[in-house]
Amino acid sequence: MSGSTEASVQRLQVSVYTVPTETNLESDGTAVWNSTTMVLVEATAGGVTGLGYTYSAKAAAEIIRETLAPLVVGGDAMRVKWHWLKMLHAVRNLGPQGVASMAVAAVDNALWDLKARLLGLPLCDLLGRLHDRMPVYGSGGFTNYSLGELERHCATWAEKGYRKVKIKVGRVPADDPARVLAARRAIGPSVELYTDANGAYARKQALGLISVFHREAGVIWFEEPVTSDDLPGLRLIRDQGPPGVDVAAGEYGYSADYFRAMLEQGAVDVIQADATRCAGISGFMDAAALSWSFDVPLSSHCAPAQHLHPCAAAGKLRHLEFFYDHLRIERLFFDGAPVVQDGFCAPDLTRPGLGLELKRQDAARFAV
Repeated sequence: MSGSTEASVQRLQVSVYTVPTETNLESDGTAVWNSTTMVLVEATAGGVTGLGYTYSAKAAAEIIRETLAPLVVGGDAMRVKWHWLKMLHAVRNLGPQGVASMAVAAVDNALWDLKARLLGLPLCDLLGRLHDRMPVYGSGGFTNYSLGELERHCATWAEKGYRKVKIKVGRVPADDPARVLAARRAIGPSVELYTDANGAYARKQALGLISVFHREAGVIWFEEPVTSDDLPGLRLIRDQGPPGVDVAAGEYGYSADYFRAMLEQGAVDVIQADATRCAGISGFMDAAALSWSFDVPLSSHCAPAQHLHPCAAAGKLRHLEFFYDHLRIERLFFDGAPVVQDGFCAPDLTRPGLGLELKRQDAARFAV
């Protein structure tokens, strides 16, 4: 425990890694991919290094090197929010959302990890820990899976103790009722079943399908039934859909304004935020404050190792998403990646910061 409160950021190092998907291709309702790219930042001060990352394009690394690093290096490592606001101002003319926000996120996450390590604290305690353990859900069930592959995939989550499982829908809507029933058979009657359309459906189509999903397979979570830009459509489905089914969205939020608009319009039962997208942990905690103020639960989107500690400090937390691709990468890249026991995860309070250490040799073979 260093306990240091006086340290300038000496270096900001950026690395890019691209990891192929486990199968040749994966897909959801609206996208197809064959790899995932992580942009990782290591920030050093006082002989201590903190890390943070985003899942984005390698272009985020160039924004960090050219625009953000010069602002941060030499600055006080204790003043994370000060650096955060400077970075947000610096990307204004680049377009403050999308890749620019993800670049800010990677640096902000590294600075929070660094500050906690300098103070010798687990990050959740620095942020104000509220939860000792938190519920999680297993997320995957890609739309390119055959019914047999989908059943095996979902059964594995249940066998590992996950009490909630989410599958992708929306690629071929006519096939979705059969896919949902296959998932239900695989996980059994006691595990909660979620669906995620990634904005693939039209409004009336979504209303019809969620009624079938809920009636036939007990689905209780409907994520992005329509595009998350259609706030009136989300509100319509929330109001007219079956009682007992939560409508969720928010993963494409990059700013507090986005989350506030979604909450003000009553568009969701659960709001999602992603600290690798919404300008980092600083932005995520803003989303958590809004969720508290509107009395709407918050769920983290993907990147479980990045969200474990900030979620422990979120007042209205519903759960964390353990997305299959990110879980696989984070366990490969990091010592200290979160583990699940009986459907819950907990921060390791014996490790400072995010509790992660980069396994450099394992990660190096994926370096770009």
